[in-house]
Amino acid sequence: MDNFGIYGQRNVFFCNHLSILLAIFAYVKPPLSMKTNYELRYSANPADAKAYDTTRLRQDFLIERLFAKDEVNMVYSMYDRMIVGGAMPQNKPLKLEAIEPLKAKWFTERREIGIYNVGGGDATVIVGEDSFNLGYKEALYIGRGNRDVVFESKDAEHPALLYFNSTPAHCCYTSRKVTKQDAISVKMGDLATSNARTINKMIVNQVLPTCQLQMGMTELEVGSVWNTMPAHIHSRRMEAYFYFEVPDDQMVCHFMGEPDETRHIWMRGNQAVISPEWSIHSAAATHNYAFIWGMAGENLDYGDQDFFPITDLK
Repeated sequence: MDNFGIYGQRNVFFCNHLSILLAIFAYVKPPLSMKTNYELRYSANPADAKAYDTTRLRQDFLIERLFAKDEVNMVYSMYDRMIVGGAMPQNKPLKLEAIEPLKAKWFTERREIGIYNVGGGDATVIVGEDSFNLGYKEALYIGRGNRDVVFESKDAEHPALLYFNSTPAHCCYTSRKVTKQDAISVKMGDLATSNARTINKMIVNQVLPTCQLQMGMTELEVGSVWNTMPAHIHSRRMEAYFYFEVPDDQMVCHFMGEPDETRHIWMRGNQAVISPEWSIHSAAATHNYAFIWGMAGENLDYGDQDFFPITDLK
């Protein structure tokens, strides 16, 4: 065999293998991002909280920064040990890490999670070997179990915003996607009292089994700005509110505190607030909006609420 034949065969062999390698690399997913930020927040006695100034109220109860490019941000609250968090996968998938206070290998080792896609584009949430596609305002319940949870956006130009709540779980229930078509939806209020709204109960025990987590989404009609009025508390459960669909030049005024010692926190869209079991949770805004509510605690009875007449609030 002459030299040309030898080198020619070697070149063909090299080119064929190079093509195979390039094809393999083309389908390799980008590496997982491990950018996770968290903070720990302790519970407050209502006798102490009523003396807090504006800065202290916001520091203890308001969660301002949930979404940042290619980051997972969360707050571990000592109120029923609920974690409130947000993920914004853009250039690479984001793994939901087990933060140090959990003392666990997997985030879901002893926990359940509820997730909502609240903006941007469509998302994929990978739970172990399962994959769930989430469109805007669609939810996912993830049961307890030893496996990874990974967030991905379908389009980097329109990254998804994934808001989540997580609570301790005593057993494992099946993970399931929930849409508004699956929800128990109830129309409440009236335009005459500026509180016409639809309550979509989505991750609740009437729709699917959970250990203690309950979540849903309330949507206010145009011209309505008040939510959860008359106000109530439920000493058996804490709650977290996440406000969205708030224009950049508008604000939400969230009311909290004991019924006879109310306080307020001004909030922007895509921010959350922690509501202790002793506190009312209500709001008025300068524009209609939507919000995600999440609860955890003693029971799964959505109707377990202690109401207070509007005229008794102080």
